[in-house]
Amino acid sequence: MGRGPVDRSLPCGCHGLAWAGAAALESRQAGPRMTVVLVHGGLWEDMDAERFWVRPGVVAALEARGVPVLAPDRLPHPRSWADEVAHLLPLLPDEPVTLVGGSNGCSVAARIAVEHPDRVGRLVLAWPASAGDSEIDTLYLAAGVPPELLAGETLRGLADVELVQLRLPVAVLPGPVDRYHQRSTVDTLLALIAGAVELAPSPEPPRPEFPPYAASVADSLLR
Repeated sequence: MGRGPVDRSLPCGCHGLAWAGAAALESRQAGPRMTVVLVHGGLWEDMDAERFWVRPGVVAALEARGVPVLAPDRLPHPRSWADEVAHLLPLLPDEPVTLVGGSNGCSVAARIAVEHPDRVGRLVLAWPASAGDSEIDTLYLAAGVPPELLAGETLRGLADVELVQLRLPVAVLPGPVDRYHQRSTVDTLLALIAGAVELAPSPEPPRPEFPPYAASVADSLLR
């Protein structure tokens, strides 16, 4: 049986409940691998799992490695991070997952890990979006983003003390530095979270230069 396509007919906004075929079955029989849940980036903008994870090849690369993958859509216009957690949490499997947040998706992924640590076996903060830049926050506010979504310390939606208290494996995947993704954010996360490791850098998946990195990013997400 060949690898099945990502199921785009699922309810509740899921773009991907992507299960590999026979290779994944054999892998689970030999020893279960945690489902990888991919939380896409974006903040009150035209972004979804299809554009962030599926088209750039991340889902396919993980499937090819025999890993079950879930790539749900976030709420397009949430009023709070609590709204995002309430939306995504029911979509997670009952067993712990590898939870991967991309860019602003790091905030909701980290909130789930903080509030529901029993649901997360490993957390990956990929291309983490920087909080606290007043010029960028002004642009977001002008676009209608609620102030509550912009509040935070190193990551939006979280106090640093919450990150310090994480007691699970955490990895940080950096990308090219810009005003939205500052190197200081990566360095602070690595310093705050005990045992956090830095993965090999890559561009963000939506960027046109990303596709050659899909395989290496998939490998990093599984380490």
